[in-house]
Order: sequence, then C-alpha cells, then structure tokens
Amino acid sequence: MAFHESSHEELSMADLLNPIVMEEVTDLEELAQARAQDERFERNFRWFQEHAAEIFTRYRGQCIYIAGEELFAGDTPEEVIAQAKAAHPEDNGGFVHCIPKEKVAHIYAHRRRMGAL
Repeated sequence: MAFHESSHEELSMADLLNPIVMEEVTDLEELAQARAQDERFERNFRWFQEHAAEIFTRYRGQCIYIAGEELFAGDTPEEVIAQAKAAHPEDNGGFVHCIPKEKVAHIYAHRRRMGAL
C-alpha cells in the first residue's frame, strides 16, 4: 500500500503508474515560448481543418503530420515526423494523425445513471 508523502492519502496503482504533476510557470521567457508554440499549433490545426475533406479522402490508410501549414504523409508516425522536422525544424506546433483505411462510423455517447422508477 502506498501513501502520498504530504497528506498520507492512500494511492491507487493508477496513481503510481501515471502520476500527474501540475506546476505553475512564472518564467516570462518560458511562457512566451509556450504561447508561440500554441500559436503555431493553432495555425497548423486551422490549416488541417480547412483541408480536412481532401486529406481524409486522399490519405486513407496513412499517417500525416502537419507542420509549417504543410502536410507530410507516410506509413508510420516516425516517418512523417522526420519529414516534417527536416522541412520545418523551427515548427514545434505540428501534430500527427493516422487516418484509418476505411471510413467507419463513430458513436459518441455520454454515460448517464438511470434513477430507480
């Protein structure tokens, strides 16, 4: 049995395997870098959304990476990340997405508790 050092709370196995650490960042330079990275991500994601119909039609079964508002496609995440980093080493706001070969339906649901009647 494990306990948190400061509160003596019992910790679960999930707490031990996946600890979540929250820190307050006050360094102005670090905050500026984070804002710049977020802006690059937003720009890349906006580009992705504007081209989503073409991307999901043309790149089925592939992994894609968006960086510098440019798409890189390949068979593995590692491959597309390497391509993007070589072309846009300054863009740390990119992201990878692997598109399934076949279009499948998604069901989004919210679990609700049903009360007794």
